[in-house]
Amino acid sequence: MTACTAALAEPGNPPVQTTPQDLQEPKVKQLQNAKPHTILFVGNSYFYYNDSLHNHVQRMAAAAGVVELDELTYKSATIGGAALRDHAIEHLLEPSNLRVDTPYEVVILQGGSFEPLSENRRKLFIETARDYAARVRASGAEPVLYMTHAYVPPHRNYRSDMIQDVASLYLETGNAIDALVIPVGVAFAEAYRRNPKIELHKSFDGSHPSLLGTYLATAVTFASLYQTSPIGNSYDYFGAVSEEDARFLQQVAHDTVSAFYGRED
Repeated sequence: MTACTAALAEPGNPPVQTTPQDLQEPKVKQLQNAKPHTILFVGNSYFYYNDSLHNHVQRMAAAAGVVELDELTYKSATIGGAALRDHAIEHLLEPSNLRVDTPYEVVILQGGSFEPLSENRRKLFIETARDYAARVRASGAEPVLYMTHAYVPPHRNYRSDMIQDVASLYLETGNAIDALVIPVGVAFAEAYRRNPKIELHKSFDGSHPSLLGTYLATAVTFASLYQTSPIGNSYDYFGAVSEEDARFLQQVAHDTVSAFYGRED
């Protein structure tokens, strides 16, 4: 692994991202519960930007017909700029603390974007994930890790190969704690590889997802959780995502998830 220092891409050029290579194969390829109804998302601003990821995934799942919208209870607990260890997980796992009537079936854990970028932070992330996963399981839910995406310009810590550090950390951790890993970061890299001009990040910081970035993350999360392809899904955020963009991002999500878990089309 390398430290998070690199020169920015040339101004005006599209961001370049390499796709991760030589990674561990994920041990967990699907949830035990194929149709979870009650899900808690625990993360930071990568979740809550653009009307919050949990809302989009809920709508896409309903649009797919895998579950009815009124049967779904999704909650999101986020702290801006947070590392995984910043969350009061015991408090969050008590459903009544977020006005939820039934226990969570799945808890999705997202670390800070910076956590893969130093040895000390990686160690802390793995330790925290191991601890939190045990607590999640004790509550009766399945733990899931949400792999973050890499930075692009103008972020000062942009590196074209940053996704290698991100993906390796999440896979190592997921395999260590027997948890499903949602390969959002891999999908971002693949989308940029196929279309370097697509804008999946906010242009002002090169870190947070744009609406299209959140839509791609939605399609990957939905496909990973429900083992259902997003291709052809009618959800377009009430017309805000064009048919062309939705079709492209759904295809990237489908291909990424299929390859990542070794699922057949």
